[in-house]
Amino acid sequence: MAALLAKGLSPILVVDQVSKSYGQRMALAGISLVVHAGEFVALLGPNGAGKTTLFQLLSGLFVADSGAIYVRGQDIRRDPVPALAGIGIVFQQSTLDLDLTVVANLRFHARLHGLTGKQAHARIAAELARLGLSSQAGDLARELSGGNRRKVELARALVHEPAVLLMDEATVGLDPASRRQLLDYVLELHDRHGVGVLWATHLVDEAEAADRVIILHRGRLLREGAPAQLVAEAGAQSLAEAFLRLTASPAEAP
Repeated sequence: MAALLAKGLSPILVVDQVSKSYGQRMALAGISLVVHAGEFVALLGPNGAGKTTLFQLLSGLFVADSGAIYVRGQDIRRDPVPALAGIGIVFQQSTLDLDLTVVANLRFHARLHGLTGKQAHARIAAELARLGLSSQAGDLARELSGGNRRKVELARALVHEPAVLLMDEATVGLDPASRRQLLDYVLELHDRHGVGVLWATHLVDEAEAADRVIILHRGRLLREGAPAQLVAEAGAQSLAEAFLRLTASPAEAP
């Protein structure tokens, strides 16, 4: 963190040499990464690479064995409340209360972040309008399609105006059209509103539009850079080919 600040950089999210083990299994081994305001970073890795473990640490669900995580300069271990206030997150598994309406789900989240009354109402209305869900505000969450449930979770993640948005395999289970729509919306969000985005995925096409791609494999950071840079460094013709080369086992490598 100090080295980054010394260079004049003040990223909104810093992961500094973070490790996490479950028994004898090393899930993350000394991972470091940064996300700046208005930057879209894709965390690309096959299933089991450690992406979800990292997001569990970023969201405060678990604590790292070593290393540190900072959100807007706040240490998530020492000052969890202000650090977590700067994060919005959409998990891979749905976390909506299906027996509540769309607006009730959002109001509950707003209250957790200290938003009540007119302020909460205005922010909820604005997010639902941006996502085209205003007419479904009174619907039960269980009545929504999978794509619209994801949109509600995204609205919930954004209602408190976080500095960084974490998307953990958020398009899993969506049809191609809904997947593209969600990705396009988040790309527009980071471009127009300066929200930093860390988008975890195992789908290479979702990473192609990123400002930077971080390739994670077996709990280790293999490579990072702009998509074109990674393709050139791997001597590949596409990001998909570069990704396969970098994550292939020695026996599988060409």
